Amino acid sequence: METKNSSVVTEFILLGLTQSQDTQLLVFAVLSVFYLIILPGNVLIIFTIRSDPGLTAPLYFFLGNLAFLDASYSFIVAPRMLVDFFCEKKVISYKACITQLFFLHFLGAGEMFLLVVMAFDRYIAICRPLYYSNLMNPRVCYALLLALWLGGFAHSIVQVALILNLPFCGPNQLDNFFCDVPQVVKLACTDTFAVELLMVSNSGLLTLLCFLGLLASYAVILYHVKGHSSEGKNKAISTCTTHIIIVFLMFGPAIFIYTRPFKALQADKIVSLFHTVIFPLMNPVIYTLRNQEVKTSMKKLLNQYVIC
Repeated sequence: METKNSSVVTEFILLGLTQSQDTQLLVFAVLSVFYLIILPGNVLIIFTIRSDPGLTAPLYFFLGNLAFLDASYSFIVAPRMLVDFFCEKKVISYKACITQLFFLHFLGAGEMFLLVVMAFDRYIAICRPLYYSNLMNPRVCYALLLALWLGGFAHSIVQVALILNLPFCGPNQLDNFFCDVPQVVKLACTDTFAVELLMVSNSGLLTLLCFLGLLASYAVILYHVKGHSSEGKNKAISTCTTHIIIVFLMFGPAIFIYTRPFKALQADKIVSLFHTVIFPLMNPVIYTLRNQEVKTSMKKLLNQYVIC
């Protein structure tokens, strides 16, 4: 295929979430409230974990990094989307589109791999407790964190490399409110079957395998805790349930978007909205409501600053 030297498209026009002005204002109001919760909520989780000496276990180390990824992820799409609601013509340059796409998949894949690491951590803690302190020491935790960042980078750079080799000579209208692989690839003025197949293998198959692996690992954990004491079993079930909820919320939309041929469906924009804007809100809400240690530590922290 020709390289990007044959591309004449220098910008893309985003058609947005909806063409109705009234609907846009309503969505803007709702998403603004969501966004004002996303960032403070995740920052509060990070600050709470960093400031409480009692939250030094690997579980909370990874939870803090999950909050950081959510906060970072929320910057990729939401701010520009909210501004575009007031723009008659929503334009994004070719370079900005590729940059947005890169960070979307870099942080998204990093979060996906982090959930796999968190499942591994829970498996060792519950099923192999005698080996936990040796296997999940700080050095191993930092090595796993580095591995997931490198994995996210490798996944994303492959996506970008495939797109950069596609020629774009018009049309340049993206039927979405942000740049993502399915919509961008379909605008290429060449046969994209092979590229789509590679994209589905890279994103879709990887997402599906991680999802099935996570479900299997949590099923093993829940089966293992059946014989535990009531208190230990309840705590393990509560932790695993929280993680399973996060897994479904993240992987469900990703599987819908990336494991099928790049053909537009009516539900695509709603699923993408949930995946890129609403999902990051779920992490602080779910973990705050279901994790007693984090919730207690947050109350102490807030009381301390209120009193001061």
